Amino acid sequence: MRLTIGLLLALLYSLQLTAKDGYKITIKLTDRKDSMLYLAHYYGKPFPTIYKSDSTRMDKNGVAVFTNSEKTTGGIYMILSHDLKSYFEFLLNNGDDLTATAAMDDLPKSVAFKGSPLNNDFKAYQEFLVNFSKEQQGYQSALAKATTKADSATIHKQITKAGEELKEYRRKYVASHGGNLLASIFNALELPEIPEGVHHTEDGKVDSNYGYRYYKAHYWDGFNFQDDRLIHTPILQSRLDEYFNRLVYNPDTAIENADMILSKMRGSEHLFRYTLNWLSTNAQTSKIMGMDKLFVHLVGNYYMKGDASWLSDEDLAKYIDRAKKIAPNLIDNPAPELQAVDVELNPKSLYDYNAKYTLLIFYSPDCGHCIKEIPQIDSLYRAELKAKGMRVWAFNVDKEELKWREFIKKHKLEEWQHIWDPKNASKYWAKYDVQTTPSIYLLDEEKIIKGKKLDVSTIAKALEIAELKKKK
Repeated sequence: MRLTIGLLLALLYSLQLTAKDGYKITIKLTDRKDSMLYLAHYYGKPFPTIYKSDSTRMDKNGVAVFTNSEKTTGGIYMILSHDLKSYFEFLLNNGDDLTATAAMDDLPKSVAFKGSPLNNDFKAYQEFLVNFSKEQQGYQSALAKATTKADSATIHKQITKAGEELKEYRRKYVASHGGNLLASIFNALELPEIPEGVHHTEDGKVDSNYGYRYYKAHYWDGFNFQDDRLIHTPILQSRLDEYFNRLVYNPDTAIENADMILSKMRGSEHLFRYTLNWLSTNAQTSKIMGMDKLFVHLVGNYYMKGDASWLSDEDLAKYIDRAKKIAPNLIDNPAPELQAVDVELNPKSLYDYNAKYTLLIFYSPDCGHCIKEIPQIDSLYRAELKAKGMRVWAFNVDKEELKWREFIKKHKLEEWQHIWDPKNASKYWAKYDVQTTPSIYLLDEEKIIKGKKLDVSTIAKALEIAELKKKK
């Protein structure tokens, strides 16, 4: 049966009328009136980090209506009272027209939705979580009172069983509700379950790293990288944090994994943007040594190739400038040459300084951290580092010669090679990204950087890692 052109056009027009962007949210509060209400949402981070996106005023009957005709990215939203203390969450999709009634003094029990089966499901889940939380509190209280191992073991089994029931609740919902927003959230919350039993390597040995590798390999299995609505949930940052700060242990693996995730997020405006920003910031602040290599990689392969279109030219230039300052002194790069003078004012070159390992320290006699840490480093040097073939090249960044010489004498640092560059001819700050002092690098006998941004608590560990890599 053929449709006439007129009928087809009418059908298309009717579909356009029903597929509206934005939202209409009608709120009826039974215990508030004539005051402001706010519409807010998450943005990658958990509560209390939320963002207000709309506001309106309730009438004398406690009714407020939020309307917007622009395309809206769905997710978990919330209604906030005027004092920003009371709130309730709900699920929102682009084009939604929904109604909710509530008493702000009786949340979340009092919330009821009309015309939104999805939010009825969400409320049922929230009620399940309330009961689950009460149950867990009871188990924790019982554990604190347990007097025998048998009692504790029984309670732990109950805790495990309750956790399995929570997972099963989510899985059953996903199985029966396809790809709706709540199902997507449940999938994003799913974490890998390591298969039980003893696992072996190909040569028959017990594989002690199987659990770690399995968990990491399947960590993102349930996360829909193309569902931008997940940005308006409190899930993404916690997942990124666990993955890159607990499961990834070296810069090269971080680069590989970052590329994998970003490639899957291409086309998802908000997820891609948030993740690229997060990765860039985390790479510069990570406690994992050498992770700034990831930052340089991201700038060169994303920012400089137009993938951060939301940045102004000025902000983009800052990223590029920062990467250029870091790039020369990445782990496993040859250390940039330094030329200055020693305490006798004789010229010295870093590459003429022969040692199995060189601890390169940029410091100032006036720096409070230096005054505290330099003597500690010397104690460590005398106690164990010297015997392992390490020598110290101490670069004074201060311009006052007398203070420098008094500092060396006071702390008995005569065994160190002391260097001074009062005219800043070496441009040490640019070559080694010296923004604070002390700034400490570990170099091997070929002057390859093996550690950076170290302190007295990490020098020995960095040396140990360098030795292990050398043996391999």
